[in-house]
Amino acid sequence: MAYDFKPFEKRIADVVAHAQKELSGVRTGRAAPAILDGIQVESYGSRVAINTIATVSVEDARTLRVSPWDASLAKEIEKAVTQANLGLSVATDERGVRVSFPELTADRRTSLIKLSKEKIEECRTRVRKERDEVWNDIQKQEKDGDMSEDDKFRAKDEMQKRVDAANDQLEQLLERKEKEIAG
Repeated sequence: MAYDFKPFEKRIADVVAHAQKELSGVRTGRAAPAILDGIQVESYGSRVAINTIATVSVEDARTLRVSPWDASLAKEIEKAVTQANLGLSVATDERGVRVSFPELTADRRTSLIKLSKEKIEECRTRVRKERDEVWNDIQKQEKDGDMSEDDKFRAKDEMQKRVDAANDQLEQLLERKEKEIAG
């Protein structure tokens, strides 16, 4: 009987998607709207994401424009971005909020690359955890007589191929982010 890898593949895809989201939040020298995704703004008594109360667009290579749909929220957006402590310059004008990305220093680039590597390593750990759970399940099925020993080793090889593919994807994400940070 062949082992069903669909749940495992979905969990692995979730880990890779999480890695992409995490890395998109790591600031580079270029303006990227994704960096503001995790910031919550106080709006009418509740906390909401910036992109639910404003349009975030790239003004130029190092500037984002946040245009709130309700102009009275501009000060709250400015405050939230400042408190997020992302190392960005924030200014309010008549058209909304300008978020400027300062030039990265060599030290800052090094620390951002290190942070990116840590985030990817966390994701690799999650992949290993998922692999271990599947391997335990495969061994249990063999022990219970639901799978032959040959099928167990075939399933192990299939599982490892999926793990290797996920690790390759994570490595590619990291390489792209390192190039982006290096500028």
